[in-house]
Amino acid sequence: MIETSRRIEHFFLKKDCLLVQLNASGQVLRVDSTILDKAEVGEESSKKDQAYEERLKDIIEHSGLSTLQQSACLEMKKEERLRAIVDNVGKSNTPGEQVQNVISVAMLSEGWDAKNVTHILGLRAFTSQLLCEQVIGRGLRRTAYEKDGEGRFLPEYVNVIGVPFTFLPHEGEGPPPPPPLPKTPVESLSERGEFKIVWPNVLRIEEVLNPVLTVDWLSVQALTLEPKMTPTAAEMAPTLAGIQDVTKVTMIDLQSHAENFRFQHLVFHASRKAYESLNSKSWKGEKHILIFQIIRIVEQFLNSDKLIIASLFHQEELRKRILLAMTIDRIVQHICQFIRQTNTQRLEPVFDRDSPIGSTADMRTWYTSKPCHPTLKSQISHAVFDSGWESAALFALDHDGLVQAYAKNDHLDFYVLYLFNGAIRKYYPDYLIRLRNGKVLVLEIKGQANDESKAKRAALARWILAVNANGGFGQWCHDEVTSDSGIRDILAKHNEM
Repeated sequence: MIETSRRIEHFFLKKDCLLVQLNASGQVLRVDSTILDKAEVGEESSKKDQAYEERLKDIIEHSGLSTLQQSACLEMKKEERLRAIVDNVGKSNTPGEQVQNVISVAMLSEGWDAKNVTHILGLRAFTSQLLCEQVIGRGLRRTAYEKDGEGRFLPEYVNVIGVPFTFLPHEGEGPPPPPPLPKTPVESLSERGEFKIVWPNVLRIEEVLNPVLTVDWLSVQALTLEPKMTPTAAEMAPTLAGIQDVTKVTMIDLQSHAENFRFQHLVFHASRKAYESLNSKSWKGEKHILIFQIIRIVEQFLNSDKLIIASLFHQEELRKRILLAMTIDRIVQHICQFIRQTNTQRLEPVFDRDSPIGSTADMRTWYTSKPCHPTLKSQISHAVFDSGWESAALFALDHDGLVQAYAKNDHLDFYVLYLFNGAIRKYYPDYLIRLRNGKVLVLEIKGQANDESKAKRAALARWILAVNANGGFGQWCHDEVTSDSGIRDILAKHNEM
């Protein structure tokens, strides 16, 4: 059978086939277990094997890939090069994209697979009905999922010749199949990288309690600093046997020492002391978080009208800083009398560990026979629309200056989990829109209002709060369109916010 497969390949390469589409040398691939085994064990190439390698090179050169991608494929080891073609028959932007004719000796064990099989021709004897079923199964991979008016998938067909099989309908039973509808490829365009939109893949949202220090500033009493009550110098004399030697008195200029300390450094140490005092009251929370909150409160107090300096002379910046440095402990102890602790709740998203970030650049190419709109400001080449309302919305998104980029959430796998009737479900909003001010708007074309739609909106609002609190994905917002003319008003509203 291996020799027979070579003859069939020769038949196509010599352009003896009357179907000229099958004679292109860059579209014919012969696969058999001998070739795969030799490639994978790295066996030295014979003349026949070298000719086969030239065939693989010819397929790569006719694959439609860029020069850089072709060079990368040709630099692969021969087993990797073969697998790159065999594993990607008919797949876009791969070495096997242009392959249309696969000649296989043992098609069930050689590892190639393709969804776009249209014809199967059997040339060997079949020893069992099960083997016939497996061979025909090569052509039963569904390629599209459009539905008819009754909600059923449209039929797809494969022509099977030379494989005895009577279980499924075949030619001669019933009317001939209708011609397939023309399909438009919907793909992510790498050259439109400036329109890429990314989002976090959130598995769940957790509620976290966080201790927060608050001050009721209306109840805070004013603190008056009297410069005359703040010493700026001190005497120091050595003491021997409990008696000071007054003949060796030295003066310490406290003011000059205060000038050498950074004021923020003094505030930090005073706040740390205040925390130790507050902690004796069994205040809960991580030490460094509470200290930083005390520092912010102290700084706010210093800049408020609650602090009074009863001296015009000490209003000058340097003298004021020295006075505050000499009395910082007193200031902190005063403000700590009015500090209270409360627990606030924040939302924290938990991301998918295997795929924490989704992107329009990662969408796999798919095909549709539905009406679709060629996009201008989207990394996705087309957007399917089901009504004139949706078509108008797509036109507005492409031409409104408030929109930087957008993507219709179709095959993007962006979803928000919500709970309804005791079950966790996935909600797929209609559009992701990056606005001119940098925000990402999650937009929904409003459908019928019911309890489930309310659960979806509530889950989306909670998702937005959690993602914004995380801070790693910029600012997000959400809204819904309730009329065909309302989308521009929504875009303007969120650009101003």
